[in-house]
Amino acid sequence: MARDSCLARVTAGVAIGGAVGGAVGAVYGTYEAIRYKVPGLLKIRHIGQTTLGSAAVFGLFLGAGSLIHCGKSY
Repeated sequence: MARDSCLARVTAGVAIGGAVGGAVGAVYGTYEAIRYKVPGLLKIRHIGQTTLGSAAVFGLFLGAGSLIHCGKSY
């Protein structure tokens, strides 16, 4: 059975973390923009910033977790 390389695992972790973080950030950003009554086009900016920030942080942590688990053999 061939094992994935460490780089492939970390890359997959970052990609999955970014996708999940982006989805959660979009939902939370929309909720927050409506709740705090952000005016006009600033809603789009607020939702975008929340989405990208959440995707970056979650992707970073999932990538770091994948890197930590990379050396372990089960």
